Parts: sequence; structure tokens; C-alpha cells
Amino acid sequence: MEKIKKLKEKLFTKEVILYVVFGVGTSIINLASFFIMDSILKWNENISNLIAIILAVLFAYITNKDLVFHANAKTAKERITQFIKFMTGRAFTILIEFLGGIVLFKLPIPNIVVKIGLTVIVVILNFFISKFFAFKRKE
Repeated sequence: MEKIKKLKEKLFTKEVILYVVFGVGTSIINLASFFIMDSILKWNENISNLIAIILAVLFAYITNKDLVFHANAKTAKERITQFIKFMTGRAFTILIEFLGGIVLFKLPIPNIVVKIGLTVIVVILNFFISKFFAFKRKE
């Protein structure tokens, strides 16, 4: 029972809860903009996916930096380094999401279902990249 309590304490920190809240916001921006471009505007699904990802990443950077991980970069060099690390991590997951879309959009599954599945995978990866790479605190 003690192990479960300790696991809950690790999983339900303020940081994780805020990440989930803003992750949901990021996902809504990603999915809603994709849906509008793909289903309503009838744009190419891969172009729609790329634009949706870019919009979501910009929102995620601002919220993660300021509200989730409270990045404490003091100098311009530190801020630039954090931004580069964040974007490098996101470039990796963007590649996963974009290439996953190219492959999976061909399946007989609704595009939005594919997009949701890819989004879940990316959100999990992004948490660890942001926490342990982009916004890692100096002890």
C-alpha cells in the first residue's frame, strides 16, 4: 500500500497536473486545427497535419516554459539554449508524428482517429523531453 501511495505522489505532482492541463490544450489546438484544415477546408492531410503540429508546438513552448516547468533562464544565452533544446526535442516528436501520419493515414481508419493516437504518443514523449532535457533544472 505504501508503494502505491509513493507512486501516486510522484504521478500527481503540480508539475504533472499542469503538464496534463496544458497538454490537453496543446492537443486541442493540434486536433482542432487539423480537423478544420483536413475536414472543413479539405486541404491535403499532410499539409494540415504539419501546420497543426507547428501551431501546437508554439503554444506548448510558451506554456511549458512559463507555467509548467518554470524555466529560470536568466541570460539571453540560457533562454536561447532552452529554446533550442525544446525545439530539438519537438523536432524529434514532430518527425515521429508527421511520418506516422504519412504511413497511417493510408489505413482504412478515419484520419482523426490516427491523429489522436499519434498525439497521445507524442504528448508522453514530450513530457520527458521537456522535463529532463529542455527545461532541466540545475541543482
